[in-house]
Amino acid sequence: MGTRMTRIRRIGADFFMNFKRNPRQFAQSASSAFQLYPKSPDAKYSIPSGLKILIQNNLTQKIEPVRIDILSAVPELLISPLSHSIMKRAREKGLFEVVVHNLRDYGLGRHKQLDDYQFGGGAGMVMMIEPIVACLHKLQSERKYDELIYMTPDGKTFNQQTANRLSMKKNLIILCGHYKGIDERIREHFVTMEISVGDYVLSGGELPAALVVDAIGRLLPGVLGDETSALTDSFQDNLLAPPVYTRPADYNGWKVPEVLMSGHEARIEEWRFEQSLQRTQERRPDLLKEW
Repeated sequence: MGTRMTRIRRIGADFFMNFKRNPRQFAQSASSAFQLYPKSPDAKYSIPSGLKILIQNNLTQKIEPVRIDILSAVPELLISPLSHSIMKRAREKGLFEVVVHNLRDYGLGRHKQLDDYQFGGGAGMVMMIEPIVACLHKLQSERKYDELIYMTPDGKTFNQQTANRLSMKKNLIILCGHYKGIDERIREHFVTMEISVGDYVLSGGELPAALVVDAIGRLLPGVLGDETSALTDSFQDNLLAPPVYTRPADYNGWKVPEVLMSGHEARIEEWRFEQSLQRTQERRPDLLKEW
């Protein structure tokens, strides 16, 4: 373990000093970007695939804005998360388009019914197939979608690498479940990806959808003030981010580490990597399996 961690420190420091010092120049070197981390002295494997995508695409070529259509029975729950801060600015700049569709508009009968009792009995109502299919057919007649994502507790757990990959898509649909869930036939015949945000149950898929949208949106070129900022976040290189500090340098005797004020770039990046590694070892040792 000691030898392996020494190798991680050496390679990691090199990554921080070369990629994070000048990410655009580093991204243009395919040999560096795609064969960075030695798994052993005689073998190499690529950097995390999602980060590889961002290094190659986000910094070396123009990416078209992403459009995300969200289907919801309670669209009001999505107003606030999408109307403030970074998501608001991204939409105003035309970098990111998010359209929320009220499934009630496609409901059945005079009362715009969306749900019904489940076959076989049991507690909880089920979202009906007809309103969802009607909305999907309308959207799919207007454009081609790369993924139809269903937010569900039994889906694949969402992570940074998935966000990276989805940020490279052009058009996405996110379907928010509600009540007891959706008719299984929707999942069988329409859904292409199922995402969970954790091993717990919420009242609906709206808040998880907002989480996914935010994670995708902040990766798009031009959304953040510094286009490389998202590339240095936690999980992008399978390490947690290091501690960060701002003024004042001394508050009640709590001082900022001297190295951060030294102006010595190489030492600062080495310190940041060591802190990232230490924090990951302490809090998320499972992430180091990727190294």
